[in-house]
Amino acid sequence: MPDTLKIGGRELTSRLFLGTGKFAGNKLISGVVNASGVQVITVAVRRVDTSFAEENILTYIPEDCILMPNTSGARNAKEAVRIARLARAAGCGNWIKIEVISDNRYLLPDNHETIKATEMLSAEGFIVLPYMSPDLMDARRLADAGAAAVMPLGAPIGTNRGLRTGELIRILIEEIPLPIIVDAGIGRPSEAAEAMEMGAAAVLVNTAIATADDPVAMGRAFGMAVAAGRMAYLSGPGAVQQCASASSPLTGFLSQEGCNELS
Repeated sequence: MPDTLKIGGRELTSRLFLGTGKFAGNKLISGVVNASGVQVITVAVRRVDTSFAEENILTYIPEDCILMPNTSGARNAKEAVRIARLARAAGCGNWIKIEVISDNRYLLPDNHETIKATEMLSAEGFIVLPYMSPDLMDARRLADAGAAAVMPLGAPIGTNRGLRTGELIRILIEEIPLPIIVDAGIGRPSEAAEAMEMGAAAVLVNTAIATADDPVAMGRAFGMAVAAGRMAYLSGPGAVQQCASASSPLTGFLSQEGCNELS
């Protein structure tokens, strides 16, 4: 039976989501998509300009990908809801990644306003994937508000610092009955694999791919790492132990008499 991720009535075979905010040129995006196999791509609504094809990022996103506009720039729930409605009116579909950020230094999400926006937009039929700081109670509130998935940060946006919030994410994976998609901070394919081994449903990566010397090759590497991490999770990794455990028997290979004969 195929291992698929189901969100908003759609079945996904790729568990790598792609952000598009930091590519040196939009033309790189299609190459990364082809190399990595991603099926979900997020884009800031302000970068959608249908009047200029060369500047419009949608020109470079394959039609078979799911477009997930984000509410980047929103400082509160009201602004996030307005951006989401504009995105749907512009023909970007009903998937939306909620970003509500008023902290200009660390760019940490405002969970309270995010919950409010999620409740309002899910009531309007949006498939809402909220970006949030990994807090169990707030994740439960997002689930109650109608979120289709929860997207906790691994580290502050764009830092490439990896899974600094890993233990908190692990709690969400264990306790929240929704897909947990690790978003922000992942800087290496090995860190994406680690998130998947923990049981994350998917990871969203932008900076680590877009700022690599070879974004297409890095996209391929992330696609492979996510698939490997997922396979490892499904395989059931062995338990971690404090004491050593020999992989081969330490007794019974040579009898005591045999040892004496060799001495």
